[in-house]
Amino acid sequence: MYWRLIPLMRLPGQFQMAIDQWLLEQHQAGIYPPVLRFYTWASPTISLGYHQHRWDSAWQQLTWQGTPVELVRRPTGGRAVLHQGDLTYMVITSGLTGKRLDAYQKMCGFLIQGWRSLGVDLHYGSAGRDYIRNPNCFGIATGADLVTANGYKLIGSAQLRRGDAILQHGSMRLEPDTQLFEQVFGETLSYVNLPIIQEGDALIQTVVEVLTNAAADCFGVELVEQPLSNEEWQRILRQSSLELGSPVGDFGKGTRGRGS
Repeated sequence: MYWRLIPLMRLPGQFQMAIDQWLLEQHQAGIYPPVLRFYTWASPTISLGYHQHRWDSAWQQLTWQGTPVELVRRPTGGRAVLHQGDLTYMVITSGLTGKRLDAYQKMCGFLIQGWRSLGVDLHYGSAGRDYIRNPNCFGIATGADLVTANGYKLIGSAQLRRGDAILQHGSMRLEPDTQLFEQVFGETLSYVNLPIIQEGDALIQTVVEVLTNAAADCFGVELVEQPLSNEEWQRILRQSSLELGSPVGDFGKGTRGRGS
């Protein structure tokens, strides 16, 4: 069995969300196999959960280093996520059985295995329903999230289900700016020193390579690298009513899981 692996892309948030949504629809329709991809954000961006109604209106006027902070809505549930200094993963598959948290644990297994090989042991969060009152995804860790031994939330995840198909994506905090985080959420960001010598793009490349190998092992599949074609891009842009001169490639409706 093979899965499609889409190479790392750096794009504005609205395009990243459109890609995720479109890929899920193609898989649900039986057109595409399961998909794995990793991506980064062209500029600091806040993604809101699909059903999130509580958030600070001042976020619409935020800037960072002279650049406006983009505000987008995810197709998945959960709270707001600040995407800056992070890496996002996305998995689309189908055929998973059991409860929602069972699906999270099956999907997150490769993250735990991969990060363990990098020297970071992760376990699932244990927060109850209090997460609903917190607009900040990383302000609390649910059973869908992964935290370090000292309680630092490294990965926040969320899902969208359409029939038998599941889209799960999540943010991994690699090199977050603590001042920007405090500006957005009004709270101090605890920091974890990752046991990895690389920084910046080199760090991202290392994490992507390790997690890609872990995904192939955990899911028992062959990952076949296949970038988005020009035709696929045009279909994504038309469906989402977006305009983009050329994608930068340098590196709905359904049941939405809480996550994040």
